[in-house]
Amino acid sequence: MKAGTEDEIHAAFAAVGDDPLFFGRREQLARLAARHAIPAIHPFRESAEVGGLISYGASVAGTWRQAGVYAGKILNGAKPVQQPTTFELIVNLKTAKALGLAVPPSILARADEVIE
Repeated sequence: MKAGTEDEIHAAFAAVGDDPLFFGRREQLARLAARHAIPAIHPFRESAEVGGLISYGASVAGTWRQAGVYAGKILNGAKPVQQPTTFELIVNLKTAKALGLAVPPSILARADEVIE
């Protein structure tokens, strides 16, 4: 992405969105963030599992389970609108240490999983 103005930065981030490319490249993104000492937060736990600093987002497994329920409701004639109900906070302390960061105890206490 190339951005040189505030509007271009907003447009670049909007264009990125939830592109599946980023999920498939999570290891590369985690390595690049570490190499450039960027404390990045990712939307999927799988990113923290491969070296990302923190992930916070809807549970992928929970979302797939919900999709089955959603499909059943649609097949029965309903027109439901649903949003994820399960969110996970994963903290990778190995990555935090490598970046020279101290994760506050309040964040660790809220984490669903801490990778040491």
